[in-house]
Amino acid sequence: MTHPNRPVDGKRLPGDSVDHALRPRFLKDYIGQDRVVENLKVLIEAAKQRKEALDHVLFYGPPGLGKTTLAHVLANEMGANIKTTAGPTIERAGDLAAILTHQRAGDILFIDEIHRLGRPVEEVLYSAMEDFVLDIVIGKGPAAKNVRLNLPRFTVVGATTRLALLTAPLRDRFGAVFRMDFYDQSAMETIVSKASVKLNVKAEDGGVTEIARRSRGTPRVALRLLKRARDFAQVRSDNIITQAVADECLSGLLEIDQLGLDDMDRRVLRTIIENFEGGPVGLETIAASISEEADTIMDVIEPFLLQLGFLDRTPRGRVATRRAYEHLGLSSPPRQEGLFDGI
Repeated sequence: MTHPNRPVDGKRLPGDSVDHALRPRFLKDYIGQDRVVENLKVLIEAAKQRKEALDHVLFYGPPGLGKTTLAHVLANEMGANIKTTAGPTIERAGDLAAILTHQRAGDILFIDEIHRLGRPVEEVLYSAMEDFVLDIVIGKGPAAKNVRLNLPRFTVVGATTRLALLTAPLRDRFGAVFRMDFYDQSAMETIVSKASVKLNVKAEDGGVTEIARRSRGTPRVALRLLKRARDFAQVRSDNIITQAVADECLSGLLEIDQLGLDDMDRRVLRTIIENFEGGPVGLETIAASISEEADTIMDVIEPFLLQLGFLDRTPRGRVATRRAYEHLGLSSPPRQEGLFDGI
C-alpha cells in the first residue's frame, strides 16, 4: 500500500501546479539558504566581471527545498536562457547531443535528477562540460568516423536528491557543489507570509505560524499546505486563515500534527512501539506489519523521523526513542530504559 499523495511529501505531486509567481526571480528575493546564496553571489559577480559563463553548479539535498528555483534564479541573474530537462528523459546519447548543439554562449542547461542519467549519456556530457566539445560517431563499421564539434561555453546546473548515486567523474566536473538544508521556522514563516499575499489570501500571524511549523522545513510542503488551508478558509470560514482555521484544517482534515507528522509517520512509530515493544525491529518486519514497501519507509518516512530524533537505527534494527514515546503520549516500557541512554 503506497501513499503517493502525502501532503507532507517533499517530492512534486501530480496535483502540484507550478506557480512561477510564487518563486523568487533573483537572489535578493530568495529566503533562507544563506550560505548557498552568499556563495552564489560571489560566483555570479566573478563571472560577470570576467564576462564568462558561470562555472558548472550542482545542488543536492532533499526534495522541495528550491534546487529548481535556484537554477532559474541563476539564469535570471546572468541574463541567460535556460533549458530544463531531467535525467530520466534523456535516454540516448543522441538526445543529449541534440540538446547541446542548440546551446548558445552563456546559456544554462538545467538537468534535474541528474543521478539518473545513463552511462552512455554521461560519457557525452564529460567532454561537453570539461572541454566544451561534442564527440559523435558518424556511420557504422569500418566506414565509421569520429567527428568533434566545438560547443560554446555554457553552464550545466545539476540537481539531485541522491548525491551518492552520482558517479565520481561526473561529480568532479562541477566547479561548485552546494547542499540544500531544511529551512528554519523563521524562514518558513516568511515564505508562507509572502506566498499568502501572492495568492491573494489573508493569513493572520497565528495561521502562518501553524502552517510553517508543520511544513517539515520544506517550502514546497508549506505552499501545498497553504493552498489547502486557503480552500478550507474559503469554504468553511470567513476566507481568513487564522490559527484556529489552520489547526482545524491541518490537524482535523489532513491529520498533520504540530511537528509535521502525518498518519503514515505515526503508524510507523506506533507499530514499533505497540507491536514490537519499541524495538529493535527490522525494516522488513515493519514494512510487512503496515503493508508498505520497505524502500518507501527507508527513503520517504524514516528520514524525517530520524531528523526529529524519534527513531534510531541500531545494528539489530529500528528503535523508537524516548522523544517518540513522549510525542505520542505513551510511557516507555522499563525494558527500554537502557536503550535510551545518550539519546
